Formats: sequence, C-alpha cells, structure tokens
Amino acid sequence: MNGAPNHLGARDDFWRSRRVFLTGHTGFKGSWLSLWLHRMGAQVAGYSVDVPTTPSLYESARVSETLTEERGDVADGERLSDALARHQPEVVFHLAAQSLVRRSYADPAGTFRTNVLGTAHLLEAVRRAGEVRVVVNVTSDKCYRNNEWDWGYREEDQLGGADPYSASKACAELVSAAYGRSFFSPGSGGPALASARAGNVIGGGDWSLDRLVPDAVRAAWAGEALVVRHPDAVRPWQHVIDCLDGYLLLAEQLWHDPGLAGPWNFGPDDVSTRSVAWMVETVTGLLGSDHLGWRHEAASDGHHEARHLRLDSSRARTLLGWKPKLQIDEAASLTASWYRAFREDGDARRTTLAQLDAYSALEVGGPR
Repeated sequence: MNGAPNHLGARDDFWRSRRVFLTGHTGFKGSWLSLWLHRMGAQVAGYSVDVPTTPSLYESARVSETLTEERGDVADGERLSDALARHQPEVVFHLAAQSLVRRSYADPAGTFRTNVLGTAHLLEAVRRAGEVRVVVNVTSDKCYRNNEWDWGYREEDQLGGADPYSASKACAELVSAAYGRSFFSPGSGGPALASARAGNVIGGGDWSLDRLVPDAVRAAWAGEALVVRHPDAVRPWQHVIDCLDGYLLLAEQLWHDPGLAGPWNFGPDDVSTRSVAWMVETVTGLLGSDHLGWRHEAASDGHHEARHLRLDSSRARTLLGWKPKLQIDEAASLTASWYRAFREDGDARRTTLAQLDAYSALEVGGPR
C-alpha cells in the first residue's frame, strides 16, 4: 500500500479483504475513514451525492484511487438499494449527512430529508440485501436534548434538538432504534446495528464553512481576524482519528458480539472539553501564520447554539476497551501540522497516511 509501513497489527487482520460499504465517503470523516480502511486492505465501496467542499480532502488526497464508488443521494432509496446490493458488503458505515448546524437553519427540510429519510433508506437497503453483518450509523453528540449540564450526556439520556440539525440527528437515532428492534435484533438473523455519537471532531482536511477550525485556518492564511460568535461555549473536542478508531472498534466488536448493538458515545476525556476561544487561539498559534487573532461578534440571526456540551463515554471505555489516545493539545498540534504541510506541498495523502501510521504505532504500544 504505497510502500509505507503499516503499524496496525491485529486490527489489520480483521479488515483485510473485508467488503465495506461507506456512505458519505467524499466528506471529511469519510475521506479519512476511506484511506484508513484501504490502508488495512479492506475492499471499500463509496456512495455519495457529491464532493461537499472546495478544496476537499477527498480530492487532494486522491481518495477515489483507493475504492470503487458511486454517486447518488442517500434519500434516493431505489438507487441506494441497488448500489448496496451490487457491492454485497459485510460491513456498512453510514456517514452521509448534512452536518452543519447553521446550514440546517437555511435548509431545514433538506437537512431532515438527508439525515432522517436517508438513514431510513440506508437501513431499508440493508434489510433487503440480507447479507450485511454489521451496520454503524454515525449520528452526533448533538442528538441529545441539551439541558446545558456541566456533566456528560449518557446513551440513555433524552434525545432532542433545538435546531433542525440536532433534531434531525435525534430523529436518525429513533429510526436506527426502530429498525434495530423491529428487524435487526440479536437472534433475528439480521445485522448487528449500532449508532455512534462523537464529539466536535477536528483534524486536517476539513474545509467546511461555518466550522470553527477550518474558518480559523482560512482567516489565519488571509491575515484576518476570525469572527467568533460564542467564545465561551464549551465543546468536547477530539481528533478525527480518535473518533474513527471508535467507529472501527465498534464494528469489529459487533462482528463478534451482536449483543453490543445500540447507541454508543465516543467522546474525549474531560480535560479535552475546552472553550471555543481556547481552540481558536491554540490552532492559530500553532499554524505559525501572521494572523490577527479573533474578535467576538454576537450572532445577529437569533439562532440558538448550545453553550455547554459534554459526552460521557464510560460505556465504550468499559465494554469496548476504547478511549482516546490523543489529548487536546496533541489533537490541536496534529491538526495544525496537517494544514501547514498542505500549504507547503499540497500532498494531502502523504500527510494523512503519515498521521494514521503514527497513531497506529501508539495503538501497538498501548495507552500512554
């Protein structure tokens, strides 16, 4: 695989030649996961409606060279079902989504169409296919009804959402639970179905608009001050590799124990739950660019944004043996170094694979 060393160890054995169907493979998380699965020898089929940003990690890292792919809308049930049937996957990761809170205010109906109806169509396609062993439905930490608590939300806490995006992810969780109980329960002969709820993910290759770190990178490179709406808001920050490590581990464990089906949190340690201002100052400082810092400017649109959000991931730590291996300062440093390298040589694949290999070496050595 491109001649680079691979430190993935026993995990490599599970994914080698495994048939994987990945929706949303052109997105930020999807591109990282596609490259990681290819690194481990999986046979990946991607399904996505388009490339969501310009630039994009998908294009700059040449992700299309690592998989077979089809373009289609997840809300197009017939097309999606045909694609899944053709590729006959053993494992399905559902990442396709409208993933931005502020965009959901501009297009609430489109957000619900993609995130809710798309999830239902994906699970219906899996039900029809009949050969899938594992499904991981990726939702969000924002699926919880946010009471502005100082403690982390657990999987059994109430779902909800004050904005269209958060509500759509809560609905996607309900769809997943309904299919799990109705068609995919343990002993039914159907696949093991779980949902994965992660925190605020950062990492190189994210170019989304109205997302903090990409906006900070753009402002720093342009020599402008970043406008920050809620500098004191607290978020559970984590690196994209830690997040994907949880998704992969969940799929591996579900393969062997379908009884682990259901919802799972994959969030950072409490020490990595920091303010928006801390993240902006840390990332822009690490970029090494001439920048003008940030300025506070209250949002004028009146849209709600949560002030406090934390995840309790003790279930994944206890039952799956998962925990993040990167502290918040390491996650910020890796993120900034990715953007610095991309600005210098534009070789996104080399930098991304190097960071995956470095992370995988930590796995061999165990938690630090």
